[in-house]
Amino acid sequence: MQYELIATSTFGIEGILADELTEKGFKRLRTENGRVVFAADSDNLTETVARANMTLRTADRILVHVGTFEAHTFDQLFDGVKALPWEKWICRDGRFPVEGRSNKSDLFSVSDCQAITKKAIATRLSGAYGIDWLPESGPLFKVEVAVAKNMVTLTLDTSGAGLHKRGYRPEVSQAPIRETLAAAIIMCSKWNPKRPFMDPCCGSGTFPIEAAMMAANIAPGIYRDYDAEQWPCIDKAKWDEIRQELKDQIIEPEDLHIIGTDIDDSVVKRARNNANRAGVGQYIHFQRADLRDAKSRFSYGTIVCNPPYGERIGEQRDAELLYKRLGKVYATEFETWSCHVITPCDKFEKLFGKEASKKRKLFNGRIRCDLYQFFGPKLKRAPGPKVAPQDNMEKNVVTD
Repeated sequence: MQYELIATSTFGIEGILADELTEKGFKRLRTENGRVVFAADSDNLTETVARANMTLRTADRILVHVGTFEAHTFDQLFDGVKALPWEKWICRDGRFPVEGRSNKSDLFSVSDCQAITKKAIATRLSGAYGIDWLPESGPLFKVEVAVAKNMVTLTLDTSGAGLHKRGYRPEVSQAPIRETLAAAIIMCSKWNPKRPFMDPCCGSGTFPIEAAMMAANIAPGIYRDYDAEQWPCIDKAKWDEIRQELKDQIIEPEDLHIIGTDIDDSVVKRARNNANRAGVGQYIHFQRADLRDAKSRFSYGTIVCNPPYGERIGEQRDAELLYKRLGKVYATEFETWSCHVITPCDKFEKLFGKEASKKRKLFNGRIRCDLYQFFGPKLKRAPGPKVAPQDNMEKNVVTD
């Protein structure tokens, strides 16, 4: 028997997530808006769910697809939900809160859809377990009922907290970017650990930390828990086995050059703390520095950053000035590097002073953004330093 699983994602990175699923050996079935559907056989369901949750860097959640059917009335919704094999997943004392959403459907009342779905599942479980009252005191099974154009899809959330919550970032800057989106942008940049990596507006350090975790082969989710670990239908021991296997695969990268700078001392301190929590503090050089003073001893590398957006009028002027400075620094000091900037500013190319090689529409939370990509020249040989390799990393950036 084959199960369908769903990896959800931020809009705009579905293709990156699909590629990641394929690269990691999952059976990808199809790509849809905000999600990629993949498969798990009955004999490796636990392993697939566990590995997807712990290893996928760009997925937001891993869902089990319980069923899909058409419904135009609440009676049809009740009957369709009740017909699904909920007892295969939810144990007799399981807690099953229901979340809902509806779009362009006859069943437009989300609260009613949630209540009817809850009642239908309870009716099915009561019959399956031969009990009149469900205690709901055990493991958590979060149900989602999604109605789109009168098609109802029921899923169970295996992840619990969103997969962007790696556990290393209790300290964030004012405009944080989700870890999953940061990882997707780094993948989109085609950076590899043999090239220097810099974020000159590092904030809480998300880009440098995600890059270092990739270089050290640290699976993003090995240090956190998941709802499905407590499900009786899932083998808890298998989760522990896979988690240990992934920890054993961590490496110590050599000649890794990852730099994060910010003009605010307190922000840089938070970034260092976050990197240490992630286990990659030794691989990243964080430093207080003014963007105008950014330099590098390396001829080639990759810049990735999420500069402040400036959502208020005064802040917008500051943000636009920052974009101009970034463009000037790139043109004078990093002209042979590639540069990848995410921002909602539609004037960014004009302010930066250069037309992007490629643009990609993304969403940072609910903010519609573009990823502006400026590709450097293709390398004919491995990148090397401008000066002797033994120079201290602090020479990469000139502080103000």
